[in-house]
Amino acid sequence: MNYLEEYYNNYDEEGRLLSRHGQVEYLTTMKYIRECLADVSDPMILEVGAGTGRYSVTLAKQGLQVTAVELIKHNLEILRSKLDGTEPITAIQGNALDLSCFADNLFDLTMLLGPMYHLYTKEDKLRALSEAVRVTKKGGHILVAYCMNEPTIISYVFGLSKLHEVMDLNMLTPDWRCISEPKDLFAMVRTEDIAALDAEVPVKRIKLIATDGATNYKRDDIDAMDEETFDKWMDYHFTICERQDLIGASHHTLDILQKV
Repeated sequence: MNYLEEYYNNYDEEGRLLSRHGQVEYLTTMKYIRECLADVSDPMILEVGAGTGRYSVTLAKQGLQVTAVELIKHNLEILRSKLDGTEPITAIQGNALDLSCFADNLFDLTMLLGPMYHLYTKEDKLRALSEAVRVTKKGGHILVAYCMNEPTIISYVFGLSKLHEVMDLNMLTPDWRCISEPKDLFAMVRTEDIAALDAEVPVKRIKLIATDGATNYKRDDIDAMDEETFDKWMDYHFTICERQDLIGASHHTLDILQKV
């Protein structure tokens, strides 16, 4: 069992997205999924790294044609357990680095909402992005989620007093970039890293979104909100989540691309 399998076999990813603070990321992502599909009739959707199916199963239960690819068997079993057999979804085990089972120009919307979290070299990130673009129709959309560098520095390195630990382990560059490898589970990027990847593939960026914005800095406060206050928080969040001056401080971002 590798580090990633061990992590997801023991981590409640479903619970995170169902928590109040996790709902911010989920609701934001769903908002932009709907925008990408607004003018598409009978869309074909691919989610690579579908996890436990929070997005794929939801979309399939809305009657949309979905193909879900997930690397971790444990996650795939949870995803399949949510289905009653009537949903138009195909769920298979697979790897974001190799989508050769799919033809070119097949999907209207391709989503990479998890794989970039766990790819540690530019070469692997570019390979996953290139594969996602390849299988997407010209004019179709690709949604790519990332974990951001600065919130990790602020919340983990300083917020949890991990500075000396990460310095001793040589996990920081002189310009404060996080250095990750598979045992660390998550790879962090900056906005310029995302732009550099986009420049290598035939896409244009539509938007770069702060999917949770300030939420994870205020996690306990968000989880304690009543319904009315949380609705107001979401209104505030949606008002600012496209502001580019705030993007790098969001724990998660969503790169919305269109194939050209």
